[in-house]
Amino acid sequence: MKSSVRPPLFLTIAAGVVAIAIALPLLYLVIRALGIGGEEFWQLISRPRNVSIFFNSAAMAATVTLFSALIAVPLAFLTVRTDLPGRSFWLVATTLPLAVPSYVGSFALIATLAPRGGFLQLLLEPLGVEEIPSIYGFPGAVLAITLFTYPYLLLSVRSGLQGIDPSIEEAALSLGYNSRETFFKVVLPQLKPSLVAGSLLVALYSLRDFGTPSLMRFDAFTRAIFLQYKASFNRNSAAVLSLMLVTLVLLILWLEYRMRSRAAYYSRGSASLRPPKIVKLGIWKWPAVGFCLLITSLGVVLPVSITIFWLIRGFNTGYTFPNLLPSISNSVWAAGLAALATTIFALPVAILSVRFPTKISAIIERFSYISFGVPGIVIALSLVFFGANYLPWLYQTLPMLIFAYLVLFLPQSVGTVRSSLLQVNPQLEESARSLGRTPWQALQEITLPLVRSGILSGAVLVFLTAIKELPATMLLAPIGFNTLAVQIWQATENVDFADAASASLAMLLVSMGSTLLLLSQENIKKDKVANKLPVPTKL
Repeated sequence: MKSSVRPPLFLTIAAGVVAIAIALPLLYLVIRALGIGGEEFWQLISRPRNVSIFFNSAAMAATVTLFSALIAVPLAFLTVRTDLPGRSFWLVATTLPLAVPSYVGSFALIATLAPRGGFLQLLLEPLGVEEIPSIYGFPGAVLAITLFTYPYLLLSVRSGLQGIDPSIEEAALSLGYNSRETFFKVVLPQLKPSLVAGSLLVALYSLRDFGTPSLMRFDAFTRAIFLQYKASFNRNSAAVLSLMLVTLVLLILWLEYRMRSRAAYYSRGSASLRPPKIVKLGIWKWPAVGFCLLITSLGVVLPVSITIFWLIRGFNTGYTFPNLLPSISNSVWAAGLAALATTIFALPVAILSVRFPTKISAIIERFSYISFGVPGIVIALSLVFFGANYLPWLYQTLPMLIFAYLVLFLPQSVGTVRSSLLQVNPQLEESARSLGRTPWQALQEITLPLVRSGILSGAVLVFLTAIKELPATMLLAPIGFNTLAVQIWQATENVDFADAASASLAMLLVSMGSTLLLLSQENIKKDKVANKLPVPTKL
């Protein structure tokens, strides 16, 4: 339903700046694609291998999204709404796979499950198992990407659960619904905005990931684009492949738009700020712990164990732990600025799309997701092109790097903030204005406290993703500005696994500490905020 109120000018200007930022990489791709003739352009698109890559990538994105939902929804419910033993621990542990670089996690899976020389194969050989099924190809790529991207969906669904008004569930229970019926008929429909937003992030991230398809020897767009740059340095052909990837991203965005419902999901109000009823797991308590343990073991314990193995092996050969403090400082500073900038620019885009729905606001919001599905190397090269040719004073500076992070990771914040805003009844803001509050005061005192969990979830996502971003950091960071991601890559290139292991452990510890700090903010005393909320004038 279109809004009859005109959006504030500052929101429109901020959202317009975002749209221009997202347009730069696409403009670069078009310029490069125009460098080849029309006949050659269509020949490249219609090549059997390129068509196969298109369908491989689409199948991988769909499968990863399905499996991520099967993992994330139960984990979110268990860690928010049940008496799961060690719930606070699992709340953080199940989020930590985001801190593991995909190339590190994929290497750990290969080292464990490879058909020849893997740890599992070595354990099974005495039992007569000569060779286990191969992990390479589609199965390995899906397994690895699912394990390290499901937290995108987990954080989104968790934020949605925290915003649902407990009185809705209490009403369902009073009408005779049991706990299972209440979840599937009442809670799950209310989570649709969070599910759609998180699923979109998972699907787009699976398309832009480079490390996993490369290590798993799976032909996806990111691997093909990289090979074009590395083998022939043919930027025109790589640009055509990138445009094919953008087409797939647009298709996913269209499907996501079609899945959206016009139904209202208003559930964030004063009642939603009080604790919900905790579900007793009963005999399912320890199976639930086992499920959490299995996912955490594969997504966190396994990569950390392999990393520690290489580190201990290095110590046994005289390895000395390097000074990683400068790299840690650079990583935290750059990722923190990226999270701050992205959150600031995500708010106007999300507010416009939810509170002032027009064709223009819808286009801007949809447009913001395109770059998240494009490989980081393409975004970085586009900014190198514009920076070197038109803005040399910004080239290889920290602001240029933060701008690249903003373009790359904006959808992570937009999605979580938007899903939270959809749960806030606009009558609360209207009531505040009718009681004398200005729009700014209503936003500060009513809306922002109610969507706090969504804003924090978006900040966590951006920080944890930016801290391990490699291509954009290598191409755009100031000279000498090494981050932990660059340290890991350089060590891997030099076949120095001990150095790679030490940097990987440092990245995990930094990400773990940041996640703990941000998640702890969700435990504020919500009744202080509730006292500021006006009662809606209409029901």
